[in-house]
Formats: sequence, structure tokens, C-alpha cells
Amino acid sequence: MRRAFIALLARDLRLAIRQGADTALTLGFFLLVATLFSFGVAPDERQAAALAPGVLWVTALLALLLSMDRLFQADAEDGALEQLMLGNLPPIGIVAAKCLAHWLATAMPLLFFSPVLALLLQLPADRLPWLILALLLGTPTLVLVGAVGAALVLGARRGGLLLSLLILPLYIPVLIFGVAAVADDNRAPLLFLGAMLLAALALAPLAAAAALRQAME
Repeated sequence: MRRAFIALLARDLRLAIRQGADTALTLGFFLLVATLFSFGVAPDERQAAALAPGVLWVTALLALLLSMDRLFQADAEDGALEQLMLGNLPPIGIVAAKCLAHWLATAMPLLFFSPVLALLLQLPADRLPWLILALLLGTPTLVLVGAVGAALVLGARRGGLLLSLLILPLYIPVLIFGVAAVADDNRAPLLFLGAMLLAALALAPLAAAAALRQAME
């Protein structure tokens, strides 16, 4: 089972590198929107610094959402998902491997560039570790919750729009505590982000696996 998990993870990472459109789209959206916003509010440093946590989190959230509908769709279209469901790796393992690969391919580049964009938005340098830690805790939760939505809308017409309507309300708690973790000298928001990540790790693969079984029937 472990070999099957690692093999699926390596396969999805290779595909993400070879077909880098989703990663490029996600990163390009994140960089472009945050940079444009920095030009819009840069003359007022206090206003920019106050808005920076919210801008970075909303931009990262929407950037990740852009590619979530393709998490299972490509494999479903070419029949690979059906073969995976019939293999040795249980559906929960399939979901976990694909979520980890998606996070590594799309969220990690956002984390890498977020300090630069934060400085453009006049965020104080002492808040950068809090930003990175909050994103490290929050973005996996966004991917896991998004995986549930992606499995539920698999095969639906206009799945991207339906996915957005389905999971955006579920993203609000992560957004609230993620912004609070960067804006305030308080560890409580980070603890809430950690708790939500643990809950998502426990529940999201189960829900997404059940939705995939239903979609494959």
C-alpha cells in the first residue's frame, strides 16, 4: 500500500511538472493580483500594511481554487481514475496522494513567493514568519476541503462554477483565522488553523473517497 501511495504521488508530481499549466495559472494569478493591489495602495503605507494579510490570503485562496476542479477530472476523463479505484490503493489513499501532490505542486510555489509579495504590500518584516506559518497550516486545509468538492462535482457540467459555490463558504473560517494569525500577535488563530487542519486530515479523505465511489458507479 505504501508503494502504491508513493507511486501515485510521484506520478501526479511528474504530470504537474510536465504539464505545468495549472501550476503556472495558479502562481500567475497569485503574483498578478497581489502585485496589482500593491500598486493600488502603495502610496498609503499604513493602509497597505493593514490590508496586506487579507489581500494575500484572499488571493492565495482564489488562486488555489482555480485548479481544484481538475484534481480528479483529468484522470476521470482518460479512465485512469477508474483503474486507480480498482487497484491496491484504497480510495482514501488515492485522495490523500492526489491532495498531497496538488499541494506540493500549487501551494508550495505560493508560499515561496508570498514573502516578496508581503513586502510589496508593506507588511512588516516581523510578520513574515507568521504569514508563512499560517499558510503552511491553512493551505493544506483548503486543498483537502477542495478535494471533497471536486469529488462531489466530478462529471458535472460547469463543475468549476459549482465547485466554487460549494466550497467557498467552507473556506471562510480558514480565511478568518489565517488573516488574524498574520495581523495579530496572538497564537490562538494558529491553534485554530492547526485544529482545522487535523479535522480536515481526518474527515476530508473519507468524504472525498465516498464521493469518488459514488461518481464511479
